[in-house]
Amino acid sequence: MSAPAPAKDRTAEPGARRAAGSAAGRPHAAWALPGVLFFAFFAVVPMGLALYLSFTSWDGLGDPRPVGLDNWRKLLADERMVQSLWLTVLLTAASWVFQTVVALLLGVWAAGRQRNRAVLSAIFFIPLLLSSTAVALLFYALLDPNFGIIQENILGSSNGAFLAIVFVGGWQFIPFHTLIYQGGARQIPEVLYQAAAIDGAGRHRQFLSITLPQLRHTITTSTVLMVVGSLTYFETVLILTKGGPGTDTAILPYLMYEAGFKSYDFGYASAIATFLVVTATGLSLILVRLTGFGGMRSTREGM
Repeated sequence: MSAPAPAKDRTAEPGARRAAGSAAGRPHAAWALPGVLFFAFFAVVPMGLALYLSFTSWDGLGDPRPVGLDNWRKLLADERMVQSLWLTVLLTAASWVFQTVVALLLGVWAAGRQRNRAVLSAIFFIPLLLSSTAVALLFYALLDPNFGIIQENILGSSNGAFLAIVFVGGWQFIPFHTLIYQGGARQIPEVLYQAAAIDGAGRHRQFLSITLPQLRHTITTSTVLMVVGSLTYFETVLILTKGGPGTDTAILPYLMYEAGFKSYDFGYASAIATFLVVTATGLSLILVRLTGFGGMRSTREGM
């Protein structure tokens, strides 16, 4: 008579199944390889090349000639650099205020259930489908003092040209940030508004006490994108004002363009480009650090 088969240890099966399931569901590192290669080829390599050229003198022909820190000394001593930096900071701040206020209000509105909301939202998002060059050309024609809709040389005055750049940039990119705020507003639990309404809070109080606090991480995300976008703003300035009148709208990206493609000083242009990358990265890290975005947790109820 044969011995009975040993009993199967069923207590270990659930743990084994969980381990096997987690291993099967864990993303494989190879899946990220195409994205890593794309980022390395189109971001890391160009930035490394710009950093190298910032220590050389090169007119676009022949071989770059090493010059040490000459371009960086020129960068620190250039008066136009100081003016361009101030204009870039001013443009970034003005664009952030304009785009954040409008996009936040539109995003919260678009997250609701108003009549014709979907149709109007689709119309609002149309500028997002256009390129920056096409938008700049459109407004250049509209603001033409001879044939445009406003018979006044707005682009010929310092304040008018600056405000035109802020408005045109906002007109194009507000729909993108509106979409971000719309998604964030839809994640806010409805029970919070119901409880506030029971306590007698009106719409304005609900917006200030519930909507804004719940969207704080969304605001941080939008702000980082706005700051980086404003620091690399170029097409609109080139087409609308060409840095004018005079040098009143010559922000850092335009100064980089002039150094590289007008003066053919690609070494100095690369130093400006490297400075822009470092500045944008530093500001982004500071914003993430100050807002606590890096260690954020979900603000939804029950999570």
